[in-house]
Amino acid sequence: MSQSHVAYELGTQPECWERAAELAPVWKAALPQPRERTAIVGCGTSYYMAQAAAVLREEAGDGETDAFPASEFPLHRRYDRVIALTRSGTTTEVLDLLAGLRGAGVPTTALVGDPATPVMGLADELLVLDFADEQSVVQTRFATTALTLLRAHVGRHTPAAVADARTALAEPLPEHLPSRHQFTFLGRGWTVGLAHEAALKMREASLSWAESYPAMEYRHGPISIAGPGTVTWCLGEAPDGLAGQVREAGGEWMAAGRLDPLAELVRVHRLALAAAAHRELDPDRPRNLTRSVILTAGEGAAR
Repeated sequence: MSQSHVAYELGTQPECWERAAELAPVWKAALPQPRERTAIVGCGTSYYMAQAAAVLREEAGDGETDAFPASEFPLHRRYDRVIALTRSGTTTEVLDLLAGLRGAGVPTTALVGDPATPVMGLADELLVLDFADEQSVVQTRFATTALTLLRAHVGRHTPAAVADARTALAEPLPEHLPSRHQFTFLGRGWTVGLAHEAALKMREASLSWAESYPAMEYRHGPISIAGPGTVTWCLGEAPDGLAGQVREAGGEWMAAGRLDPLAELVRVHRLALAAAAHRELDPDRPRNLTRSVILTAGEGAAR
């Protein structure tokens, strides 16, 4: 059986991250400047990367940063810069937002995989990550490469993350994991976005029951689903005592912390493919999904 597009693409992430880190200083002027009030927008996976990037920028002390789904951007707020993440450059909500911001005096920058798309004429600046573009519907390398670029821009990326990603690709996963029936992913700080993305990957590629929460919120109700056959995976540092509570409930705890959290997400990418294979699903043909969401007239709500 030939290798799926998504399997090939997720395996190339370390090289893509290295390239993005090299480009960060080259593209510095098109990215948020210190103290600029910034919004980062996207849809689906790109929105979760925006969440992570926003927290990283604030943690670095570079300025107030918000993340929004493109469809929910608050047009009444004033920002000094808007960054749009769009792999395809054709997603309706992103294009509508960029069009609405033209002439509003707000500089816009689009991070895109395919430049030959409508986003070219709508963003003030276009940063093309074509080396990380994908044929697959399920995003892996474009999303993590865009986040690496933004992470490097605020000084929060190191070569250790790349080395950890290679480890995540090389080390075997526990053989029993793909057969588990329910997964919960947790994060803290910037890794909350990664947790949401991890759950989305499991749903998209393998139709798994997957949820995600800020780690401290997991105790406030969601832990009730932990039990035999469930897996709780924390991307980043876990709250004290939480692992024991999951195990007491009969669930399996996947400890993180040895690898960079973004490399932990690569491990989840591999798990999503393994779970898809276990369920005899084709990860290149995820149910009900297309590479880009393009709405026809009348499908979007008026704003």
